[in-house]
Amino acid sequence: MKDLSAKPARRLRCAIYTRKSSEEGLQQEFNSLHAQREACEAYIASQKSEGWALVRDQYDDGGISGGTLERPGLQQLLADIEHGLVDVVVVYKIDRLSRSLMDFSKLIEVFDRNGVTFVSVTQSFNTTTSMGRLTLNILLSFAQFEREVTAERIRDKVKASRMKGMWMGGYVPLGYDVRDRKLVVNADEAAKVRKVFERFVDIGSATVLARELRREGFRNKRGTLIDKGYLYRLLTNRVYRGEAVHKGTAYPGEHEAIIEARLWEQVHEILGESPRKRANNSRAKTPALLKGLLFTATGAAMTPSSTKKGTRRYRYYVSMDLLKNRETPEDGIPSRLSAGTVEAAVIAEIHRILRTPETTASVIAALDSADIAEADAIAAMQQFPQLWGQLFPAEQARIIQLLVRRVTVTAEGLVIDLRTDGIVGLMREMMTPRQLEAAE
Repeated sequence: MKDLSAKPARRLRCAIYTRKSSEEGLQQEFNSLHAQREACEAYIASQKSEGWALVRDQYDDGGISGGTLERPGLQQLLADIEHGLVDVVVVYKIDRLSRSLMDFSKLIEVFDRNGVTFVSVTQSFNTTTSMGRLTLNILLSFAQFEREVTAERIRDKVKASRMKGMWMGGYVPLGYDVRDRKLVVNADEAAKVRKVFERFVDIGSATVLARELRREGFRNKRGTLIDKGYLYRLLTNRVYRGEAVHKGTAYPGEHEAIIEARLWEQVHEILGESPRKRANNSRAKTPALLKGLLFTATGAAMTPSSTKKGTRRYRYYVSMDLLKNRETPEDGIPSRLSAGTVEAAVIAEIHRILRTPETTASVIAALDSADIAEADAIAAMQQFPQLWGQLFPAEQARIIQLLVRRVTVTAEGLVIDLRTDGIVGLMREMMTPRQLEAAE
């Protein structure tokens, strides 16, 4: 006889969650997700007397790793739990929900806060009992252990492959292509890489070289104009020495080297110096008499620059408007000048001005005639052009800075603004026992 006093079991809304790490086989008519769902549905049906009922919504994540909680199906499940739409979460195996002990702890907190029970079909327990929680933590620890062992196995395989010099994928460096999982030299790109190494040895400055390469339109493998950061990475990439690197240790590679040992050593001797010393060396190699003095008629400074073709180096003064890609006026003012030409013009103008009667009279008037004879002053000004050729470059640069206030480049030519007091000071140096130190 049926007991009419017995209370009907409370209806428990059950949600099934399924997951598969890889996308392989998902296109099949019956795949792993279907198999997991079928087993979970059968388990829920067996608990019908306990009031279990399957919800209509499906929570599936195909081709997504269990190492993250950012899964569409899982996020939808958590949202429905927070809205009170689920009482029981059913999975085929606990690692389908998560492989991370920390992530699983976060999920359990959500379940507990909303009174949701978690059940694994193939590992009979539920999280409402202390024994179920203990079993869950043990099983999850083993799942995380298995994941970490797999990761270590992959890392060991990569290391072993690197030690054999094998290419293990990733960004393909400029100068190489990948064929049959091996690096092979791209002749055109390799020539560009060698040119970069050779020009760095000549210039000694990554800043200057990067600026010149950008001006020439030099691009990386992805077609982007290079910057100084990319240039440093290129100059320090041991792949170009024919080596494979793993965690800072280099091994002989299977691929052909692009940069020979001597060139590599020259580059890294320069890189081993301090940036300040390299900058000083660069300035010494490329003298710039008018640095800080040369401007366009629009007020833009013109900075020293250089380039090398074959064995010859060509020096220039380039407008900062051009270097910074700013709009330049179309009034005939040049944005780039040959350094030798403009420096020679300024020196010639200084020589001419020193020989004019007006300058001679101004200097004599400013000098102390009690100490310096007028005839000596005139002789010194006339002899200056011959003396100039005997000076070292550093002393020439000092005198230019002393004599010239500003040089302006116009469409018609150069406008040179000399310092009268500088001329007087220079003549006084020449006619005292403390003559120019470099003119020995």
